[in-house]
Amino acid sequence: MASLTVRQLDDKLKRLLRLRAARHSRSMEDEVRVILRQAAEETGLETLDLINPPTQPGWQKARAVTAETKRILLIIGGGIAAYKSLDLIRRLQERGAQVRCILTAAAQHFVTPLSVGALAGERAYTDLFDPTSEFDVGHIRMARDTDLVVVAPATADLIARVAHGHASDLATAVLLATDKPVLIAPAMNPYMWAAKATQRNLAQLTADGVRVVGPNAGEMAERGEAGIGRMAEPLEIASAALAIIRGAGALAGKRVLVTSGPTSEPIDPVRVLANRSSGKQGHAIAAAAAAAGAEVVLVSGPVNLPDPPGVSAVHVETARQMLAAVEKALPADVAVFAAAVADWRPQQMSQSKIKKHGRPPTIELVENPDILSTIAHRKSGRPRLVVGFAAETDHVVANAKAKLLKKGCDWILANDVSPETGIMGGDSNTIHVVTADVVESWPPQSKDEVARALVVRIAAALEEAKR
Repeated sequence: MASLTVRQLDDKLKRLLRLRAARHSRSMEDEVRVILRQAAEETGLETLDLINPPTQPGWQKARAVTAETKRILLIIGGGIAAYKSLDLIRRLQERGAQVRCILTAAAQHFVTPLSVGALAGERAYTDLFDPTSEFDVGHIRMARDTDLVVVAPATADLIARVAHGHASDLATAVLLATDKPVLIAPAMNPYMWAAKATQRNLAQLTADGVRVVGPNAGEMAERGEAGIGRMAEPLEIASAALAIIRGAGALAGKRVLVTSGPTSEPIDPVRVLANRSSGKQGHAIAAAAAAAGAEVVLVSGPVNLPDPPGVSAVHVETARQMLAAVEKALPADVAVFAAAVADWRPQQMSQSKIKKHGRPPTIELVENPDILSTIAHRKSGRPRLVVGFAAETDHVVANAKAKLLKKGCDWILANDVSPETGIMGGDSNTIHVVTADVVESWPPQSKDEVARALVVRIAAALEEAKR
C-alpha cells in the first residue's frame, strides 16, 4: 500500500482536515484513520469492526467524547514509584478523564509501554522520532491537545532537565512545547530531594507556574532509608489534577496563613529557650492548603524541613518576630496556628556567653505575646476561621476546651504529646478537633493525612458559612 502523510495533501485539504479533527477532538493522524475506516465500512468490509486502529484512543470506542471530557497527558518518569502510575491512570479515568501516556526511557525499566497502553486504552508513546506519530509533528500536537500535563513520578533528573529547558526526548520536548498547566509529583531519595540543586530546580519550576503535589514522608525503596521523597499517592495526584483542570481547588481563591515549628528565645549568644516541635504538622498543613488551590503564607520558626512547594515562606526565630510576620501576612481567610510558641523569654539576653561560677545563674523570664489570642481577638481584619493547636500531656480534651474559650479561636486541634506517644517530632498524629459544639476524635494517621483531612474540613466550613 502506498504511504500517505498529511504533508503530501494540498493546503486546502489539510485545512479542512485540521478543522474536522479539532471538531472531533482528535489528532489529524487519528482523523485520517477514522475517515479511511468509515470509507472501508461503507464498502461492506464489516470485519473491520473487529479492528481498533493502533493509535486511535481506546476511549473513542469506549465512550463518546464531549466538550466536558477532560484530557490528561501523563508523563511517567524513571523511578521505582512508576508502578503507582498504573493506578493513577485508573484513578483519573474513574473521574471521567481521558489519559494519554508518555514513558521516558528510564520509565520503561520499571513499567512497560504494553501495560500502560492497556490501561490507558491506547498506545503509550516513548520516542521523539517515532515515524508513526511524528508525521504531523506529534510531540507538538500532544503538547497542545490536552487540558493538563501530569508528570508522575517526577524524578530529580527529569525535574532538572525541565527546569533548564531541555528537549532531548519526547517527555521534555512536550513539556517545553506545552501551553497547558503542568502538575508534577516528585519522587526521589530524601537526600536527593533535600539537595540544593533539586530545591533550586524546583523553585525555578514553581516560579514558571508549574504546580507540585507531594512528596510525602515515609519509608523509601532502599532498605533503611526514610524521609521526605515518596511520591504522593495516586488519589492525591488525581484530586490535585482535577482541581487544576476545574480551575478551582477546594480552597481556590482563599488566602491561608499557617504558623509552624518552634520559636527560639536567646539566653546568650550560645543558649536558647525552645521546645521539641519539628514543624512537620504545620508544614504538612501549608502544603495541603497549597495543593487545594489556596494562596498560602507559611511563617516558620527554625526547623530542619524544606519549605513546601507553592507557598510563600517567612522564616523567624523568636515569638515576637513570628507575631510581626503573622500581622504583616494579614488579611487572610483562614489562619492555622500550628507553631509551638515559647511561652516565656529571658527578660534580657546576655551579650556574652554566661560562664559557670559554681552556682547556676538566675534568669528572669517574661511572658511572650500570645499570637493565637492576639489574632483571634482582633476587632478588624480577623480571619474568618482561626484554628489553634493544643499540645497536652494530660486531660487533653478538657484542657483544649478551656484553651478554646480563653484564646477566642474557632477550633482547637488537641493532641497528646507525652513522650510515649512519639507525636512530638514523629510522622504520625492523633487529633481531637474541639469546637464550641462538638469534639471530633480522629484516628491515628500520618501528619500528611491529618493535614489533608483538616483542609477538607476547613473548605467545608467556609462553604457552609456562605449559605
